[in-house]
Order: sequence, then C-alpha cells, then structure tokens
Amino acid sequence: MKNIHINEIKAFVKDAVIWNLQGDTTYRVYIGVLMLFIAGGAYAYSVQFTYGLEATGMSNIVSWGLYISNFTFLVGVAAAAVMLILPAYIFKDKDFHRIVIIGEGVAVGALIMCLLFITVDLGGPLRAWHLIPGIGLFNWPTSILTWDVLVLNGYLALNLLVPAYILFCQYHNRKPDESKYRPFVLLSIVWAISIHMVTAFLYEGLPARPFWNNPLMGPRFLASAFAAGPALMTVVLLVIDSMTVFKIDKTIFNKLRLIITVSAIVNLIMLFSEIFKEFYAPTHHSLSAVYLYFGLDGYNSLVPWIWTAITMNILGTLMFAFNVGKKNVKMFFPASVLLFTGIWIEKGFGLIVPGLVPSPMREITNYSPTWVEIFITLGIVAMGILVITVLIRPALIIEQRYQEHLASKGEEH
Repeated sequence: MKNIHINEIKAFVKDAVIWNLQGDTTYRVYIGVLMLFIAGGAYAYSVQFTYGLEATGMSNIVSWGLYISNFTFLVGVAAAAVMLILPAYIFKDKDFHRIVIIGEGVAVGALIMCLLFITVDLGGPLRAWHLIPGIGLFNWPTSILTWDVLVLNGYLALNLLVPAYILFCQYHNRKPDESKYRPFVLLSIVWAISIHMVTAFLYEGLPARPFWNNPLMGPRFLASAFAAGPALMTVVLLVIDSMTVFKIDKTIFNKLRLIITVSAIVNLIMLFSEIFKEFYAPTHHSLSAVYLYFGLDGYNSLVPWIWTAITMNILGTLMFAFNVGKKNVKMFFPASVLLFTGIWIEKGFGLIVPGLVPSPMREITNYSPTWVEIFITLGIVAMGILVITVLIRPALIIEQRYQEHLASKGEEH
C-alpha cells in the first residue's frame, strides 16, 4: 500500500509539472515575460546586495518604503481568501466551492510575495536567520513581529496543504474526506483574520507614530482587504473565463460583487472618519496627515497619489454598487482594477510613508523609490504571478476532469 501511495503522489506531481510546461504560443510568451521580469528583479537585487540599502530611496527618516508598502497590502490580499473559504466550506455554497481552489492559489502567491518583500527589506537574506524560531532571538510572545512571522508562515502552510489534499484526491477520482481537512479549514478562517490584524497591530502599537496609532486601523485593514482581494479574484476569474475552457458562472461574479461593494463602502466610511478626526480639530499629531493630503513645508510628493487613490476608490465602489456588470460581467474588470489600484496606493504609500514623516524630531523629507526598488518589486510581483499560475493551471485541469467524472456517474460535486 505504501508503494502504491508513493506512486500516486509521483503521478500527481509529474502531471502537474507537465501541464505547467505545456501550452500554446500565448502561454509561452506569458511565461517568458514573467521570467524576464524575474531576471530583472534578480539583477536589481544583486545591486542592492552589493551596495546595501543605500541603493534604495529609503533613509533614516523613511526607513520603510516600497517593499513594506507592498507587503502590507499583499497581506490583505492573502487574507481575503477567507471570503471564498467561508461560504465554500462552511456554508456549502456550490458556486464558491467550484472556485475556492483558485482563491487559495492567489493567497499562496500573495504570501510568497509578502515573504520575499520582507527578505529584500532586511537588506540581505543572511539576516533572515534572526526570524527563525530556535535560531534567532525570537522574543516570543512579547514581540508583535514574532506573531507576524508565525501567522504568515502558518497561513501559507494551511493554504498549501488543504488544496493539495483536495486536488490529490480529485486527481485520483476520489472524494476528499471532509473529516481530514475541515479542521484545518476552520483554523485557516481564524488564521486569515489574524494575519492582517497582527500586521495592523505592528503599526497601531507604535505610540511615537500618531498617524498609525489609530484603533480603526485593524478593522479598516480587514475592510480594505475584503474589497481589494475579491476585486483581484474577479480579475483572475475573468481572465480564466476568457482564456481557458474552465468557465465561470455569472452567479459567482454577482456574489463577489456583493462582497466587494459592502467591504468597499465600509472601507470608505472608515477612511472619511479618519480624515474627519485628523482635520476637524487638528493638533501637532495631525502633521503626517497634512503632509499626506496637502503637503507640509513644501514637501508634497504624496499629495497627487493619495487624491488619485481616493478618486479611484470612490469610482470603483460606485461602479460595483450600481452593478455595471449586470448585462456584461466583463465590465467588472475596469471596476475591479480601479478599486484594487486605489486601495493599493492608499494602503501602501498612503499609509507607510506618512507614518514616518515627519519624524519624532520634526524632520521632513520626500521619499521616491529608486530603479533598484522598482525592478526588485516588479521581479517579486512576477514571481508571485508565476507561483499563482503554476498552482492554478493544474488545479483547473483536475477540477474540470473531476466534474466530468462525477457527471458521468450522475453525482454532484
């Protein structure tokens, strides 16, 4: 039995690799472009590795920049997978159950990007040993950073193991044993919320940074994540529906629209609540907000970014609220891109950089990422997209074949 089990695993892995290597010219060009961006990112990282973080636009004042901005945003994208996991596995929603594997694949790709952004922000991979339990000084449980390391890696493991087991069973035309994976599904739901709340606590618990010292940060992190994550999922599903034989039912897009609309509205309400707090009765603690929204002492590099982000957030939310894709679901594509991009800017540059400017010593500076940071970021994003592709491509084939197998037997998924 042991040999048979090993052979089943070998067959599963072998076919997954073959499916990822096969494809038409468009697919090969797509993979080639991703590899080109990854190579560019690797070269840029070699420059940073040689010269250190001096090669970036960061400084003693703005010590967190493009890397941590993307890390913060992508943690939310990963956490948003729970919005598919919850209805699919807990409420037995058949529509979401069909695409939940895709959502978990996107979550894994987002988590890989998060870990890579942390690695490059450390300045060098050799410094990562400080974050390894039992080797580095982990300072658990007092350090919030320690909790972040644990929840990110734990959530990554859950989003790899549960889908792998389900796909392995479906590959061999066997129904997955719910008793084996359901406890881990329940754990992943709690874990999904925790990865973003702990990230919020990292900022919220810094009293010397009043821009972050906000009790609304944790809930708004979740609201923005539950809007941006499903918006990204909508884009991914539209691409899959138009580029593959795996077709997505219109009902799924309508259900995602409801999730996105409610979350985006809550996110905007919290955003405007924060703006009211900062400017109705401004104090010296409001200087970071002044710098972000209007500029401070002639430093205003973030002003056009934040107002563009807010405009995109509002437009994207309105497009979903008024159901622009009612007659044609492809209209959800521009709405999703607007909302996703707006939240990315507002939750990235609009959160990280102004939290550091002005410094506690009232020092002010503009931050602008260098070509090194931009190329490394593009390389990491390309790596994340490649991971998502490698995970989703065989998953779609297995899911499609399993559905055909069930249909031939007259059974339901």
